[in-house]
Amino acid sequence: MAIAAETAAPPTSPSVLARWFILSVMCLSYAINIADRYVVTTVMEQMRLDLHLNDGQIAFLTGVPLALFYVTLGIPISWLADRSNRRNILGAALICWSAMTALCGLSTSYMQFLLARIGVGVGEAGGTPPANSIVADYFPAGRRAMAMAIFALGAPIGAWMGADMAGYVAGKYGWHAAFLVLGVPGALLGLFVLLTIKEPERGRLDADDKSARPTFLQTMAFLWKQKAAVHITMGAGVCALWGWGLMWFTPTFLQRAYHLSVDQAGAVVGPIHLVAGTVASLATAWILSLKSFTDPRRVIWLLAAGVGVTTIPSFIAYQTTSLDTARLMLWIFIPAIYFYIGPAMALLQNLAPPKMRSTFIAVSLLVANVLNLIVAPQAVGWMSDHFAGPHGADAESLRLALLILAPTGFWAVAHFVLAVRTVVAEQKAAIGYI
Repeated sequence: MAIAAETAAPPTSPSVLARWFILSVMCLSYAINIADRYVVTTVMEQMRLDLHLNDGQIAFLTGVPLALFYVTLGIPISWLADRSNRRNILGAALICWSAMTALCGLSTSYMQFLLARIGVGVGEAGGTPPANSIVADYFPAGRRAMAMAIFALGAPIGAWMGADMAGYVAGKYGWHAAFLVLGVPGALLGLFVLLTIKEPERGRLDADDKSARPTFLQTMAFLWKQKAAVHITMGAGVCALWGWGLMWFTPTFLQRAYHLSVDQAGAVVGPIHLVAGTVASLATAWILSLKSFTDPRRVIWLLAAGVGVTTIPSFIAYQTTSLDTARLMLWIFIPAIYFYIGPAMALLQNLAPPKMRSTFIAVSLLVANVLNLIVAPQAVGWMSDHFAGPHGADAESLRLALLILAPTGFWAVAHFVLAVRTVVAEQKAAIGYI
């Protein structure tokens, strides 16, 4: 993309080494975020049996406490990140949620785990929005989609850590140990962020913006005017409902339907997260690095096509009774839950003025996490219990619940298609690029 003629050249430009160092650290922080959040999906069946809970109860314990505090605090923390030192917020958040993850592993009762899980949500609320905003000040608008696709590599890496690595530990030492091995490294990374990262000049690679810092209400009013941003927020949110909602119960489903142990189920999905998820993210980054994909409309069409095509195998994966077929469908479907993250975040970054970016991302995360941490797990858990009847939830009741959720991928596609109509004009209004 070219800068409008009247826009002055940015006063400073980070070196290539600085850009990729920052992007690598932000990617790793995102990986820890995902691992600490989703480790519960791997050990959930162990926890359910240990604590004598049904599907609805374990879905509430593992998802809702984290999500309520995550989404409640995400907006005010992101508003603060748009006004203060983002590096400090990210480092402190990393230390907080990692310590609380370790405390989840030390919990010996329902209430102790509930309180520790709330702490994870409080810490994670300060993670992704400031990290996104920092990356945006190291890469220009035309390369943010590529940079955010690399940033999004943290998701498959973190999911692998929470599935394969945590499953192995849980299989040998129990579910408590799985939380402990993920908590300590995150706290150390938080210290590393505080000691090595410098806060960049805000908006240095965009059109010069000398306006006053907007209020929260002004930011929300601008977001609502950006119709493409609204549809991308909803499209990404429904992708989270669809993809991450299905993945929430997938390890449990594999254990029940195919009589696998916790480490065997982790070994099924873990390599898919790591290999297929990483390949999908890298391929997306390469595609978005092409000059033709500096046009945001092409980025959106790529999202719509990818999600639409992979919604079909997401249904077959839970409909089949063959483990080999299910594994094949998961290899096709799981990459789709990663490839949309980076492009969607980049589109939102370019639809927001520099002083509104953290809040735009936080709103997107609020929508996504309400849908995938509260609505999806709770709905699937309740439906599974309902379909099972008095004899208790089993593989078939969970299968039916997951099959109802799977077609929601097409809902996300509809939002992406609607965003195409206004994205070019609204991006120019936000950051001065054409």
